[in-house]
Amino acid sequence: MTTQSVSASFMLNTGEIVDLRTTCTDDTTTELLVSTDYAVSAVSIGTYAEGKAIAQVISPITAATGYALYAYVNRRGNIQSILPVGRAGVLWTPQMPMASFTFEAGDTIEVFCVANANSGRYAAYSLITAQGTHAIFSGQAASGNVALTHILSGAGIGGALTGQSIRSHFFVSDEDQLITSGNGLYILNDRGLPVGACSATNPKNQQPIMNNMGGCQIGLNFVARLSCSA
Repeated sequence: MTTQSVSASFMLNTGEIVDLRTTCTDDTTTELLVSTDYAVSAVSIGTYAEGKAIAQVISPITAATGYALYAYVNRRGNIQSILPVGRAGVLWTPQMPMASFTFEAGDTIEVFCVANANSGRYAAYSLITAQGTHAIFSGQAASGNVALTHILSGAGIGGALTGQSIRSHFFVSDEDQLITSGNGLYILNDRGLPVGACSATNPKNQQPIMNNMGGCQIGLNFVARLSCSA
């Protein structure tokens, strides 16, 4: 398995900057730890910043040679907050935090990164609902249709978010011209018709940014679908 350096920096509500850096294994989830450049030891974010909050995301979570596909704050096995992701050197703006919360002991930052070639053809859909739920759905692109599933539960978007409405989202994929589902993904209803959509961002070329276009209310048998021509 290949590895690469993954880093990020946040300004906390106390005015201090927390620097994070870890060598991560590609195609798997790894905890991003506080860097020893400015801290005594490499510890989890919940240990370092207990009782504090992210005020500004100065640098999203980025990978050195490939890119970060998704990242989140893990609290007791659940997604407390999605975090912005990208590729080192392909960034154009800091971002505000995607949720208001205070770090607790035990909180960790989990990141999934891929090598530049992304031979596994991984794609990920990160979203926030109007009800405040943060969720990430992922899958591996292939010729035809692929239904994305929740990274923790394995459920489809309908099973995971029934009755909730998508408020904002971003979709990370480097399939580019191979994508046939509206240059991104479609949310299909229980009749197989598109009722929501999110355009794809390729982090090799552009920084993924949350947007509030194309959201919809989710029903039980809805599907988040990525379609490719090859």
